[in-house]
Amino acid sequence: MTKGEQTRRKIVEAAAPIFNKKGYEGSSLNDLMQATGLKKGGIYRHFSSKEELAAEAFDYTWEAAWNARWSQLDDTANGIEKLKQLIAGLIERRSPVPGGCPILNTAIDSDDGNPVLRAHVSKALRGWLARMQGILEQSQECGEVRRDVDPKSVAVLIVAAMEGALMISRIQRSDEALRRVQAHLNGYLDREVAAS
Repeated sequence: MTKGEQTRRKIVEAAAPIFNKKGYEGSSLNDLMQATGLKKGGIYRHFSSKEELAAEAFDYTWEAAWNARWSQLDDTANGIEKLKQLIAGLIERRSPVPGGCPILNTAIDSDDGNPVLRAHVSKALRGWLARMQGILEQSQECGEVRRDVDPKSVAVLIVAAMEGALMISRIQRSDEALRRVQAHLNGYLDREVAAS
């Protein structure tokens, strides 16, 4: 890695928690300069715009969250147990970058006003849903998941429920919503998704 690439990486690492906590609009250039120790020109020598930096910061944050969520899965577990582990991991191992779930934060922040960030969030969400759908499809092929279950619908339901619970938990400053949704989803997976 060249010195310029190292500096670029350090800028992204320093900017990631700022964007993840404050959002694109709420993150000022002064915040970024203070976090990186660089002046405006030093930042813009490595990034053509704040938007480009925010997109890379999102990718960095999402990769860290993704690795935290998936690294603890038991490869020997069946698909239903992997999904339960993933749900538990969303509660126990939140994003290692301060500010919470980068998809939730950035999706709201970039919905209409920032097409570049929206594209990055959309790609991350598609990857998350596809990975979960893949677990369900493999489990269906092995006979662990009922044949009449739609893996895509189950994946969407889990992500939507967990992201909603994360939002409620942040507002209430309590894990109660997350724990309730976890219990509901675990029961749903056992009763409605798992093969008898």
